Amino acid sequence: MTDLPPRKTYRIEDLAHRSGTSVRTIRAYQDKNLLPRPQRQGRANLYSDLHLTRLRQITHLLDRGYTLASIGELLDAWDTGRGLGGVLGLATEVEGPWTEEQPARITRAELNSRFSGAPDEDAVSEALELGVLEPVLGDPDTFLVPSPQELYVAAELHAAGVPLSAIAGHLRELRGDIEHIASRFLEFTTEHVFARYLDDPAHRTDAHAAEAASLVRRLRPLARQTVDAELARAMRMFAVRHLREGLAPDPPSQSTEDRRSVELPEDVISAVEALVGRERASAFIALSAERELRARALDNMITKRHVGTVVDQTP
Repeated sequence: MTDLPPRKTYRIEDLAHRSGTSVRTIRAYQDKNLLPRPQRQGRANLYSDLHLTRLRQITHLLDRGYTLASIGELLDAWDTGRGLGGVLGLATEVEGPWTEEQPARITRAELNSRFSGAPDEDAVSEALELGVLEPVLGDPDTFLVPSPQELYVAAELHAAGVPLSAIAGHLRELRGDIEHIASRFLEFTTEHVFARYLDDPAHRTDAHAAEAASLVRRLRPLARQTVDAELARAMRMFAVRHLREGLAPDPPSQSTEDRRSVELPEDVISAVEALVGRERASAFIALSAERELRARALDNMITKRHVGTVVDQTP
């Protein structure tokens, strides 16, 4: 029978050197129960490759933005056999990019050229605050653009005459709405899809974590597709409404004597009063009728134009 090779051991100074940490850090991890206690041999504390692996895991998780508290929970999952690999795979999937768009770089001169050619330090500062631009370390005349599409939209709006301050204000407001949508989508999918992975200890294995990561990959584009479809629907609805209200001719004004009383069903009046209040009910009904008249007038204009075009093209 072949003897097993002796387990490699390290003194704390050697472990610190091999792991790229410090003696003080190793002792701090031990105090937080992130690192197993060393083996005592005489007056010396001896560490093994298991300690070295654990230190490298902690460093890797810290680099990815995890706190020591959350690292402790992940390592506890590993120690109890629930599988750290699957959990990290799920975390990688969630933390990964949620768009196919690639960041780009832009110089200050290129930025000025896109926005009327005149430097505007206040606008640049606001863009940095919003994260539309990010500074490049050691190069004050170059910026990182996390979303080139977002910068392109801002440039097009500015070229159309929208002030930069108004664009920034609109983005702040839009972000609040979008963050609310994202939060609701995550709550919805967590409740109906991921709850079993979070609530049931039996589903916290390496295999189940990998299954959850696969679901994240499948569900990731659905949020964007849903928002795109609903935004297109809403934009069409409101754009048509604004067009009708803007192009339809104003109806001729009527004197008080020309106005007539119209009887409406009691349930209709009650519904309007519940919607806008009793004191505003009459105005609401009048405006609703006026809007309907404008819409019909616009429809008639469009219908007559198309009919005339067909007649003109008839041989």
